[in-house]
Amino acid sequence: MSAPTDVRGTEPGLRAYVDGATAVLAEAGVPSPRHDALALAAHALGVPRVEPALPPALPAHFAAEYARLVDRRRAREPLQHIVGSTVFRYVTLRVAPGVFVPRPETETVAQLAVDEAAALAAGGGRPTVVDLCTGTGAIAVSVDTEVPASRVVAVDLSDEAVELARANAQAVAGPDLRVVQGDVRDPGLLAELDGTVDVVVSNPPYIPPDAVPLDPEVRDHDPDLALYGGGADGLDVPRAVVAAAARLLVPGGLLVMEHAEVQDADARAAALATGAFEDVRTVPDLTGRPRTLVARRVARPVVEDSPA
Repeated sequence: MSAPTDVRGTEPGLRAYVDGATAVLAEAGVPSPRHDALALAAHALGVPRVEPALPPALPAHFAAEYARLVDRRRAREPLQHIVGSTVFRYVTLRVAPGVFVPRPETETVAQLAVDEAAALAAGGGRPTVVDLCTGTGAIAVSVDTEVPASRVVAVDLSDEAVELARANAQAVAGPDLRVVQGDVRDPGLLAELDGTVDVVVSNPPYIPPDAVPLDPEVRDHDPDLALYGGGADGLDVPRAVVAAAARLLVPGGLLVMEHAEVQDADARAAALATGAFEDVRTVPDLTGRPRTLVARRVARPVVEDSPA
């Protein structure tokens, strides 16, 4: 990216650099070119944010560093990977290649878990919350920081995700947040917590094998393990989450699980098929799309039919 020239003098100013970067990123198809150009400028300057109307003095190395960062984003490397962090709800989390980058729509999923845990805490309880397929630990850290009375356990299969979630927990959350490596499809996962968990929340992989994401940031950079849910419909892992929740939750406990907007009926059917849930419903995300399964563990024992 060539250095633009500011109209006020021979040296380029921050506004000119950001305008030039915005044009470059827009031409490359980046969905939010102005936002990303500003974020990259702030990262190059080592500050939280920049305001072109009140530009700081630019160090000598800025032009070369900014051009390097913009070139990476122009190639559709995720902004979060370039700057090394992302904001999720009220916390800033480290992100890294090999681990799914949390999306803004998942904040709705976290809100449902936070609300349930907060209601239990307000009644004097100390709710236990399990976040399955935690990735960066975004949901687990949010519950832990927003409901300090909660006891949170985060689980992921990936080595990279477990390491990153532990780092985020140590940096942001309280000392009691526990990150465990495990497979949600393992029927013995967290067996010591069977029947004691108040909230199970999850943003599991759920993309079907033939629905390859169009965005290069997702398709080329998010790990397949965190994207594809298994099976022809992508719901093998989500069904395992539902089964784990049926085992882990206390009577009356809440399951909250993200899914694709075309999977709402199948997700509800998976919960009903266990016989362990009632009040099974779908909650829309901020754009109105049906993206979250919510189900209540039956408050009465499940009575199986007697053999004829």
